[in-house]
This record gives sequence, C-alpha cells and structure tokens, in this order.
Amino acid sequence: MIRIGLLGASRIAPGAVIAPVTADDRFTITVVGARDAGRARGYADKHGIPHVAEGYADLVRRDDVDVVYNALPPAAHLEWSQAALEAGKAVLCEKPFAMNAGEARRMTEAARAAGRPLIEAFHYRFHRVIRDAKALTKSGALGPLQRASATFRVTIARAPDELRWRRDLGGGGLMDLGCYPVHALRTLVGGEPEIRSAKGRFEDGVDVEMEAVLAFPGCPEATVACAMEAASPTATLVIEGERGRLEIQNYLAPQLRCRFTVVIDGREEVRATDGPTTYQAQLSHLADVLEGRAEPLTGGADAVANMSAIDAIYLAAGRT
Repeated sequence: MIRIGLLGASRIAPGAVIAPVTADDRFTITVVGARDAGRARGYADKHGIPHVAEGYADLVRRDDVDVVYNALPPAAHLEWSQAALEAGKAVLCEKPFAMNAGEARRMTEAARAAGRPLIEAFHYRFHRVIRDAKALTKSGALGPLQRASATFRVTIARAPDELRWRRDLGGGGLMDLGCYPVHALRTLVGGEPEIRSAKGRFEDGVDVEMEAVLAFPGCPEATVACAMEAASPTATLVIEGERGRLEIQNYLAPQLRCRFTVVIDGREEVRATDGPTTYQAQLSHLADVLEGRAEPLTGGADAVANMSAIDAIYLAAGRT
C-alpha cells in the first residue's frame, strides 16, 4: 500500500488525488497538513482522512507517509518538496513546478541527492490521448512538422485568497494555465523552443493573458496562448505536418468531451479518448515509478526545461 500525505488543505486535491485514490487499491491517504490546524481537521473530517499533521514539517517527517502530494502555492514548492525529499519521501508536486528555472534545478538536484522520485503533476501527460498523440508525431506519419499551436483559456474568478491572481505566490496566466500549452508542445514536437516573441496583458504584475511565438528544432512555427479571462473555455492542441495534422479539443481533460482527430493524406480518423481519467492515469504512473516499472515522464530535466521556457516567455513579454 502506497501511503500519501497531503501537503496543504487544497481545493485541487479532492479531484486530483482523493477521488482517484478511492478507485485504486494500491493507494491510501493517511494524513493532511495545513498552516491552520482547525482547517486541516475540518478537511480531514470532510474527506475521511484519518490523521492531521501538526504542520508541514511534521507531515513530511511522518513514518506513515511514502509520497507527499505538494499542492501548496508555487512559491512554496521548492522549500517543501526539498524538505520532503530530504526526509526520504517521494513527491508529486503540482504544476507549475517552481517559481522559475533556478528553483526547478534546485528541486531536481535535491531529488537526485535523495534518490527519490519527484514528479510534476501534469496529469494530462499520462492519459492515453497524449501518449497516442506523442507516438503519432514521433512515428513521422504526419510528415515533417510545419506548424503547431496550443491554447488554454478559462475564467478564474478574482478573490483576495485566489493565488492565481497573486504574483508573489506564483500566480499568473502563464504560470497556472500557459504551462500546459508550453509543456504539450514540448512533449509532442520534441526539443526545446526558441522564443521568437511574446506579448501579454498585465495587471499589478500578473499576466491576465499571454501569447508567444516559438520555433522548435523540428517545427519552425509554433504558438502558445493562455488567458485567465475568457468568453468561453478553450483547450486546443494542433500539430501540422506536410502529410497531415492532428487536433485535440480539450487535450487537458480527455475524460470531458474530448475530440481527437487525425487527417493523413486526406483521410480523417477520429481516435479513441476513453480510458481512465487523467488523474487516475497520473496515480497509475506514480505507482509504476515507485514500484520500478517506469521512469518518470515529468519532473527532472523536463520540469527545468519547461520553467526555462516560461522564464523566457516572460522576459520576451517585458514583465518586470
């Protein structure tokens, strides 16, 4: 049994970890820790978690925890992921991985020194849709790649406690939303991008919208776009080659009205999108890594490279 400790009484954990664990008998959630003990106790009672840690430091040191799920704001990812690793725990860390590439490097170095897995929770990456799309682009069936694009636009309500509207905690459209399009293009196209240009709309240092033009070694034209204010939510991924194209509507959560179409030499095919949810697939991958059946698909050099691209986009957009 793999025992998970929840670092933070977060809003994301019920869907990302708690619900999937109920469908996977390899896992159990043993404890939750928060800055406020009363909040942690209420969270534990609501979700049927048997123990409450006295705080973050207590949680990462507990003997009844094998994996720490770090769902704290990005500003706390470095400190507490590193603390968990040094305590001998594996870590599933929410995206974005860190505040910048420098922090990401320190985290991966800590994982290497501890000899424990540190996986970035890009849940979409573990689903069959993205695995199939990556296999397709890698096979060369689309021909030499010419263009690619990825978007993620959704409305995030403004509130004093909403970390995505706070730059000091690691908020911002590119950090919270745009990290997905950047990661998706890096995953499918392969190689690392050159940032040709970027523009954003900022409020108090927080990017409400961001668009960037990229070029990959194997794809000369690519764009990413994200927004925290949108007339309607969109999450679209398109890869085009000389022979064909793939398009995925809602590539981030294929379990929710996803459409995956491929056109090669003029013939269209609608590909399967069924299977476990992205979060169930993420847990399954975590188990495979911990039990020695797989190497992590995220984290490590991949996480550093993704944060490096995000840093470069902010620089190109003129964020000060």
